[in-house]
Amino acid sequence: MATTDGAPRRDEQLQRRLARGEETALGELYDQLAPMVHGLAGRILADQTAAAQLTREIFAHVWEHPEAFDPARGSLRSWLGALTHRRAVDRLRARRAAEAGPAAAGEDGAAEEEIRTVATAARVQYVVASLPQPLRETIAESYYDGRTYQETAHRLGISEQTAKQRMRLGLELLATELEEERSRHRRTPAPGNHGGTDGRDCGNGQRKEGGEA
Repeated sequence: MATTDGAPRRDEQLQRRLARGEETALGELYDQLAPMVHGLAGRILADQTAAAQLTREIFAHVWEHPEAFDPARGSLRSWLGALTHRRAVDRLRARRAAEAGPAAAGEDGAAEEEIRTVATAARVQYVVASLPQPLRETIAESYYDGRTYQETAHRLGISEQTAKQRMRLGLELLATELEEERSRHRRTPAPGNHGGTDGRDCGNGQRKEGGEA
């Protein structure tokens, strides 16, 4: 994901402030990234109340476990996006299973495929929304709206060559970010396995004291 040179340093400074228990740091992080977290959760869950609840839980987790963020593995935005995506998908999976009930056990494959489709679409929208504006608007015109490079260039007031370059770069960044998110997901312990690779994503943002919170 394209970031400014100072972004990694700002993320590290924010993490240190969170580790010191500075509530203002949590407020700053919330102001910056809560719309992204809520939007991604809402696209997956299709339920604004559930999305708001998950958003609160995500930031509670950050407050309780600031050490869970590893600057060497990406930005705070990327980490929160991956965490939100994973938990929203788990919640959607649990909700669909509860709605279907035991009688629909034979339809698990179709339900899981639907969940993956919803989750992938939400992830793509989240990544595109994170791109620099020139790339984002070019992808929106060409890819989502189905316009030709010539039409896109005319609407954006740029040359056709520039439209092609922006589209190519935007899709490359999109592919890279999606692969990084898939890699992070593969490294993350399965739901309920809080003693996984790093033991840091434990439940709904609550500390573990003598077992499950």
